[in-house]
Amino acid sequence: MSRLLGQWHALPGRRRSPDYVALAGAIRGLLSDGRLALGMRLPAERELAESLGVSRTTVTAAYRSLRESGHLISRRGAGSFSTLPNGHRVATSGLWTPADDLDMIDLGVAASAAPVELVEAARAAADDLPCYLGSAGYHPTGLIELREAVADGYTARGVPTAADQILITSGTQQALDLVLRLNVPVGASVLVESPTYPNALAALAARRARISTHGVDAASGWDGEMLLGTIRQLRPRLVYLIPEFQNPTGHLMSAALREQLVAAAHTAGADLVVDESFVELPLDGAGVPPPVALFDRRSRVVSIGGMSKPYWGGLRIGWVRASAPLVQRLAALRVGVDMASPVIEQLVAVRLLRQAPAIVSARRAQLAVRRAALVRALREELPEWSFRVPTGGVMLWAELDGPISSALARAAEEVGVRLAPGPRFGLDGTLERFLRLPFSLPEADLEDAVRRIASVRHDLDRAARPSWRTPTVIA
Repeated sequence: MSRLLGQWHALPGRRRSPDYVALAGAIRGLLSDGRLALGMRLPAERELAESLGVSRTTVTAAYRSLRESGHLISRRGAGSFSTLPNGHRVATSGLWTPADDLDMIDLGVAASAAPVELVEAARAAADDLPCYLGSAGYHPTGLIELREAVADGYTARGVPTAADQILITSGTQQALDLVLRLNVPVGASVLVESPTYPNALAALAARRARISTHGVDAASGWDGEMLLGTIRQLRPRLVYLIPEFQNPTGHLMSAALREQLVAAAHTAGADLVVDESFVELPLDGAGVPPPVALFDRRSRVVSIGGMSKPYWGGLRIGWVRASAPLVQRLAALRVGVDMASPVIEQLVAVRLLRQAPAIVSARRAQLAVRRAALVRALREELPEWSFRVPTGGVMLWAELDGPISSALARAAEEVGVRLAPGPRFGLDGTLERFLRLPFSLPEADLEDAVRRIASVRHDLDRAARPSWRTPTVIA
C-alpha cells in the first residue's frame, strides 16, 4: 500500500487539506484507476501508519472518510475491505456490433486483416476435405493433424506437449468459456488483472463468479510481490492472466514472476489460466520468456491461445493446452455446447501453421511499422497524453489528460472513429483516464484516426445531448 500511495502528501491541493483528507483522496484515486483491487483487505490502521510515517489518528480519520464515501467496508474482527460506492459489478463489455459502417475507423478491435496466404490455404484445405467426408465430421477434441501442429508449437517453445494435451476450440474465447464452465462454479472466487480483456470479464460474469482484481500499472506492469500476496490472501478458485503483451497494457511478464506464480497458485489451491493470444507477436527482436506451463509440475496451468491475432480473427480456431485427462473432460463438456469445430476451418489452420514462420514474420514487420505510425501521430497531435511503447502485441495503453475516456469515445464516434474506452477493461466504471489504441490498421488510417480524435478532444466540455448507441465489439 505504501508503494502504491507513493508521494501522496505531495498531491495537488495538499496544502489546503488535512493529512487524512489527502490520504483518503489518494486511496480513492488508486481505486478509480484500478491500481488497488476491489474486495482487498487494507492494512490495519497501526501498520499503515507506521509504514507511511504518520500518526494512527491520521489513518483512522482517512479510513472513516473512505467508509463515509462508500470506498471502504469494515467488518468486525475481519478488517477493512476496498469497494466502490455503487457496489461491485462488471462493466458492460460491448459484445454486439451494429451494421458495418465502411466510413468508420474501428479502433475497438485489436486484430489485423487476413494474410495473403489465407486464400491459397483455403483452396488447399478444400482439396484435403474429401478424406474426411466419409465420416460424420464431429471431432470434439479437434482433427489430429491440427492438434499435432499446435502441440509441436508448444514443444518448440520448450514445453514438451503431446496431441492428447490439446483441445481445438472455436476461437480463444470459447477456450476460456469451456475452462470456466468446468472449473468455476457459481459464486467461486476468481482473480484477474485490472485492466484486462473485456470479454473475459463478460465470461466470468456469465458464470456469476466473484471477481477480484490485481492492478497492472500502466508504466511498470505487474507488482510481483503484490500479485503473489493477493493470490495467497484470496486463495481464488482460478486466476486468469495474460503474460505476453498483456491486453490492454502491452506488458510482458518476466520469467521469474511466471515461475513464482505457479508456486503461489499451487500453495493457494488455485488453477492458472494463461491467455497466450499475443505470444507470437514480439516486435523488437527480443525473445519471449518461457511459457508459464514450463514451470507447472502439478497440472495447475491451463494455457489457451488461437489464431486470431497473428493470423485472422475470421478464422475461428483456438485451443486449450492442459493435462490429457483435463482435455478429455473439456471435450465431454464441449459436446453439449457446439459438438466440434468446423472441419474445413481446421484444415485451413493446418495449412497456415505449416507456413507460420513466413506469415508471422511478415505480420510482425507490418505491426512494427504501424506501431511507429501510431506513436508518431500521438506525439504530434496529442502530446499531453502519456504512454509506454510496447515491445510486442497489437496495442498501446494511453493515459489521457483527464478522466474523459468514455466521453471521448462518444465524441470520436461522431467523427467516424470507434474507440475502446478504459472502463471497458475494468470493473465498476474505473479506468476513465485510459484508452486502448491498437495499431493493427494501415498507417494512413491510424494517422487519420488520431487527427480526428484530437479534433474533438478540446470540445468535450461542451454540453451535448445524450443519445442511445448500439454496443460495439471490443476484441
